[in-house]
Amino acid sequence: MKRIYHLASCQSCQKALKFLSPDHSTQLVEIKSEGISEDALDHMAKLSGSYESLFSRRAQLYKQRGLASKKLTESDYRSLILEHYTFLKRPVVVTDSHVFAGYAKATLEAAKAALAE
Repeated sequence: MKRIYHLASCQSCQKALKFLSPDHSTQLVEIKSEGISEDALDHMAKLSGSYESLFSRRAQLYKQRGLASKKLTESDYRSLILEHYTFLKRPVVVTDSHVFAGYAKATLEAAKAALAE
């Protein structure tokens, strides 16, 4: 199973998809229209080691809600990501044994290599 969770309106996601060049065996999941299931998120967190590693602190809602001044738990991160797609760091590339979240160059290069396996 290879999946890429992305936001179609996000220019960084568009650039990442172009760089990753996923083949037909990779499922593209547009998180705004399709959302993210609890099972999918739990699987990502299991692979990454935490929900926090999948959480985006760049989301406007993060600032609007004053979440930076709160001590968030793993349960909080999980709930927030499930509540609103913008809290999921993106893009997220999931393979059978790895998850890569975010737009950092090294992350995308590792994700591209994993997709090619």
